[in-house]
Amino acid sequence: MNNIPEVKLGLIAVSRDCFVLSFSENRRANVAAECFKKGINLYEAKTGVENEKDMLKAVDEVTKAGCNAIVVFLGNFGPETPETLLAQYFNGPAMFVGHTEDSTDSLMNDRGDAYCGMLNCSYNLGLRSIKAYIPEYPIGTPEEIASMIADFVPVARAIIGLSSLKIITFGPRPQDFFACNAPIKGLYDLGVEVEENSELDMMVAFKKHADDKRIPDIVRDMEQELAEGNHHPDVLPRLAQFELTLLDWAEERKGSRKYVVFANKCWPAFPQEFGFVPCYVNSRFASRGMPISCEVDIYGALSEYIGACVSGDAVTLLDLDSSVPEDLYIREVKGKYPYALTDLFLGFHCGNTPLCKLRKEKNTALKFQLILNRILEKGGEPDVTRGTL
Repeated sequence: MNNIPEVKLGLIAVSRDCFVLSFSENRRANVAAECFKKGINLYEAKTGVENEKDMLKAVDEVTKAGCNAIVVFLGNFGPETPETLLAQYFNGPAMFVGHTEDSTDSLMNDRGDAYCGMLNCSYNLGLRSIKAYIPEYPIGTPEEIASMIADFVPVARAIIGLSSLKIITFGPRPQDFFACNAPIKGLYDLGVEVEENSELDMMVAFKKHADDKRIPDIVRDMEQELAEGNHHPDVLPRLAQFELTLLDWAEERKGSRKYVVFANKCWPAFPQEFGFVPCYVNSRFASRGMPISCEVDIYGALSEYIGACVSGDAVTLLDLDSSVPEDLYIREVKGKYPYALTDLFLGFHCGNTPLCKLRKEKNTALKFQLILNRILEKGGEPDVTRGTL
């Protein structure tokens, strides 16, 4: 499942026309060399930018090279207008950095003035309302700049992901769950698309997958993942059917978007109609970079996806649930960590955290949802409430 973008950076050197262009280009080559040492996926643009025509040529060059983010490198003071227009004309996130002065001996004839250039650059970006990434201290040696660029990669990955993301929802949020309120305009402002569906739409799609020939393969994969924690093997075919339902829905309905996450209704009607709770399936999607938030928590799904892009790893979403009992605080925290009891809270969720993020020595297994079992099955032998991890 390829649901998180891969960042390919374009490194573009800019130069003010009263400086020698080759000075900036040579420094660019040194930065590129340090980036390659760090394994950063980077294309070194050959076009040096001194004016607006150079700017257009550079944007065309990095676009044709398949770059989806750029680093604008001030090897010297830099031309304020063309360099800021790079961020405006390029369709993707942009970072701005500048080279430090080399030594005391070079301050007379080989000074670059990128420090002043970055100040003017940031001001010009603000005048044009152009959003760009500027490190806290954006001036450095090639090695230091390479480290700054490495820090930019997860930022760029998140921006690129959001610009091509669709959040697919099923069902309205549960009654009295106002914390899951999700104003749509805020999502559109981020470039995120939203597709809202009913639980009935999900049920229709689920039934169409009843005899799907891929179900046994998914079941075997679940069995291998759960291993000794496979406490309810007879529910796995239903869970596999649901997993395929969502996979196919994402593929068929992503439309103009590249990436998909879900925000799905999961109770109280869901277990009774589908015959399970979806937590374990949700966890499997999260482990592959396609988070599924519970209770139609649209902004939760968005937060999880940002976390997956930034970290490049599986994420989970917990409720800020309870205060910490004093005896637990005394046993586990006091004297070991610099936290007061009131600094802490308990995080909780029903079982949608990916298995790769759980401590297996704590008896990780496929289980049932205790609260729903009490409500729907009167605390008896669990059936439709099975499916938590």
